[in-house]
Amino acid sequence: MGQDRGKYDFYIGLGLAISSSIFIGGSFILKKKGLLRLARKGSMRAGQGGHAYLKEWLWWAGLLSMGAGEAANFAAYAFAPATLVTPLGALSVLVSAVLSSYFLSERLNLHGKLGCLLSILGSTAMVIHAPQEEEISRLEHMAQKLVDPGFVVFATLVIIVALIFIFVVGPRHGQTNIMVYITICSVIGALSVSCVKGLGIAIKEAIAGVSVVGNPLFWILLLALVACVSTQINYLNKALDIFNTSLVTPIYYVFFTTSVLTCSAILFKEWEHMGTADVIGTLGGFLTIIVGIFLLHAFKDVNVSLSSLAVSMRKDDKGTPAGGAPNGLASHSPYELLLRSDSTEDMEDREVGLPFDSLSRRNGVMTSS
Repeated sequence: MGQDRGKYDFYIGLGLAISSSIFIGGSFILKKKGLLRLARKGSMRAGQGGHAYLKEWLWWAGLLSMGAGEAANFAAYAFAPATLVTPLGALSVLVSAVLSSYFLSERLNLHGKLGCLLSILGSTAMVIHAPQEEEISRLEHMAQKLVDPGFVVFATLVIIVALIFIFVVGPRHGQTNIMVYITICSVIGALSVSCVKGLGIAIKEAIAGVSVVGNPLFWILLLALVACVSTQINYLNKALDIFNTSLVTPIYYVFFTTSVLTCSAILFKEWEHMGTADVIGTLGGFLTIIVGIFLLHAFKDVNVSLSSLAVSMRKDDKGTPAGGAPNGLASHSPYELLLRSDSTEDMEDREVGLPFDSLSRRNGVMTSS
């Protein structure tokens, strides 16, 4: 019966994690469209400290969608290990990237599609080889884990790093460096997941008839979760307002997943019970995800598709005069020439003016190309 119950919990957690990714991926698009509408109206943008998005219904729709996704994610952590739930967040990268190409005119080229595929494959590998956390079924057990010296040191470092980025690095480089606000969201996210796990255990205890309202740890975890989530929402809004959605989502995923896996390994001692094959599979899956994220990020402005690549190859097969191609182009491969020509065409398109490319990504000001 215990094994059947474990399988039942596993599939519940898996279904909740997948639905969470769908809701969260869609929320990025709704929020971004709301922020773009405000920018066109001339309102002070979130990246500059404005809060006009609170009056935009599309932003609220995105917030509700994210709330639904976070609620499903919250429930998933109560039924499944964090190392199973967190890697499935790669699905939100796929959902966000695909929807942004349709609704935000943000191009998803061949590299981006391969990046999404690699992210999914890497996440699958991590799920298959996910380490098993120690069994924690009561808040008392969670309290013992939270006061472990290793976790106390980790949590202290996370808070120090977050404060430095918020008060020192953010005001100086937040408008020009995509990593600043994302780092804040990611490191705080590790603590929020720990709070979610503890509250999930408390809710399961309450359903079983155990009173948790009188337990101080319940209220501490609840207040800590509210503070962490509020901070994440604030700085994620700033990152989305300034930088491209197709960049913010995958980079945030990589950093957030790294923080959560590190936190889970320290808090639940998961890696101590893993075999060599599972360690290699988990690390290999995560490295695969990073490669996928790199493809999404590094070649985002190169308009390469299977059709354009095939056309370029056919042109090369037709051959050039025996004396060589003019202008010394014979020394370059068809793919290199395609990258050059597509980059030039992309710059020309920007000069003509694409729907959302007139938004400056660096200084948060509406500009005319």
